[in-house]
Amino acid sequence: MSDYNWFEGIPFRAIRFKKEMIEEILNNFVMRDEDTVIVTYPKSGTHWLIEIVCLIQTKGNPKWIQSVPIWERSPWMETQLGYPIIINKEGPRLITSHLPFHLFPKSVFSSKAKILYIIRNPRDVLVSSYFFWSKTNLIKNPESLETYFEWFLKGNGTTGDWKNHITVAQAEAFDKAFQENMAGFPPELFPWK
Repeated sequence: MSDYNWFEGIPFRAIRFKKEMIEEILNNFVMRDEDTVIVTYPKSGTHWLIEIVCLIQTKGNPKWIQSVPIWERSPWMETQLGYPIIINKEGPRLITSHLPFHLFPKSVFSSKAKILYIIRNPRDVLVSSYFFWSKTNLIKNPESLETYFEWFLKGNGTTGDWKNHITVAQAEAFDKAFQENMAGFPPELFPWK
């Protein structure tokens, strides 16, 4: 797995990710209260969510989306291309990340930044990832879906292990915060209860 840089036991693609940058983000990046962060495991619908949020921010006007590349509208925090854009950006920032939550900037926990976490069925992530990576030269191509399945189960994805991208404890904490923040709303808004 020499196509990867490892950080705290998690493989990141060597082409766009540097260990020093992830350390810098974790320890020194300052999350602003007005920031919105889209967090996903790779191949979980990241681009779709970015497009939806960008349309919401522009009240449905597609001009921004049509004229500014996605990586500039919502840069990936942990990439060599995205990080400089984010730290120099004025005003509210739309940020994207595939980092597992325990590698997020420490400042996120003391800010009021909005976190949008999208999760996708792991079978769909597996198949989408396999076909995506097998058509690129960004990492060693898996020999077969079975080989990629073994890599996936071992947590050798591009940002670690799908099942530990967000832990059960973190999911429960988010659920508790959500319930507290939504306490005054009518129960019929939440049909899953």
